[in-house]
Amino acid sequence: MAQLRTPPSCLLPFTATAESKNLDSFPPVILWAWERPEDLRFLDNQRFAVAFLAQTIQLSGDKILHFPRQQPLKVSPTTKLMAVTRIETLKKPFPASLSNTQSETIIQRVLQTATLKNISAIQIDFDAKVSERAFYRQLLTNLRSCLPANLPLSITALASFCIGDGWIDGLPVDEAVPMIFRMGEDSKRVRRFLSDGNDFPIALCRHSYGIATDEPLPDNFAKLRRIYLFKGSASGWKPKDLTNFK
Repeated sequence: MAQLRTPPSCLLPFTATAESKNLDSFPPVILWAWERPEDLRFLDNQRFAVAFLAQTIQLSGDKILHFPRQQPLKVSPTTKLMAVTRIETLKKPFPASLSNTQSETIIQRVLQTATLKNISAIQIDFDAKVSERAFYRQLLTNLRSCLPANLPLSITALASFCIGDGWIDGLPVDEAVPMIFRMGEDSKRVRRFLSDGNDFPIALCRHSYGIATDEPLPDNFAKLRRIYLFKGSASGWKPKDLTNFK
């Protein structure tokens, strides 16, 4: 794989709507709004924000497949919004080449989501394999250089990334959200790690938790951290789903 280079220019100059340079201005609970119709106008905007799937980008060979959000999202004008880009690499018909062109195209697509109305932060959701980590690190470095300095950049992280080899340490992001749900084979190991009183050794992972409404909270839950909530059913968010988080 060729060494990735810094994009020659950031093609979408804009002014961010965020008032703050970090995520501390966000409410304590952030709802993930995935690809389904959502009406979240009932939210208390002092308590809840929304991280919505803005687009999915798939890489296959040298190709880039782009799927913008198709389902409606209704929120109050004062709701803080985080635009999420999901990145997936496909094995068939050809493994992703992870080229400079793909990296630069992803960056431009992400920058476009930052121009959407009322965006106060950007989040990247990419479960990078070992062979994809160098590509991802450089992509984040280049993206950060293109984003306004006052627009926070968040990433999701498999919980195992936060207690593993430390490859995400030092990434140019404001946080890495450990996803403590749908962990598969890692579930028992991660939950035992937390129940034994341990904390994630990676500093980026100690700002927040990602949890699901249909799975138990992690033991020794640090209640002062930001909470990202994933709804574990196909239906949209309802007020009753948030009873335990008000």
